[in-house]
Amino acid sequence: MIGGLIGKKVGMTQVFDATGNAVAVTVIEAGPCVVVQKREREEVSRLQLGLVGVGRKVKANKPLTGHFKRADVPPALPLKEFDYVSEEGNEVNIGDQVLVQDVFKVDQLVDIAGRSKGRGFQGVIKRHGFKGGRKTHGSMFHRAPGSIGASAYPSRVLAGMRGPGHMGDRRAKIRKLRVVDIDGENNLLLVKGSIPGARGSYVLITHSY
Repeated sequence: MIGGLIGKKVGMTQVFDATGNAVAVTVIEAGPCVVVQKREREEVSRLQLGLVGVGRKVKANKPLTGHFKRADVPPALPLKEFDYVSEEGNEVNIGDQVLVQDVFKVDQLVDIAGRSKGRGFQGVIKRHGFKGGRKTHGSMFHRAPGSIGASAYPSRVLAGMRGPGHMGDRRAKIRKLRVVDIDGENNLLLVKGSIPGARGSYVLITHSY
């Protein structure tokens, strides 16, 4: 069993379940991936997978070019390692292609990690959800953070104080999302709800434990 797959976020849409209810889903182009490296271990082995560049030109520097040449596979980026537990009669080797239907099943739970959208420099109301001050005329306190510490003691701002600053553009992970449908012909994975990142960004899909 392979622990996960590399994918690319396509966007959001909605599908209808068996009872006719609309379900908001995120469409992910999951794979196909190729096995670039395999590291054997006593308990859990590791597989390095590369996303096959379907319809795009993959550029690799000299070290990576040698890495792919040693594995006798075409350049496949990005690369990511996943846990691998070998199964009798279903061994995975270097150069094998891994498809979405080989890793995931409908109605199972998955964890999806990606890089969130960058929001730039934001204030405390948008960044931390502060309530803000009254909206009445003349208050002069609408979206300010308020007091951040006493002046006499300790005469400094304590570490960890929430304030304005850079928001987004960080690694985020959403846990236990349900797989709604799998389109093996087009390498598509439909999961319920939203996932981190903008359209076209890469995500890591792993089994939820």
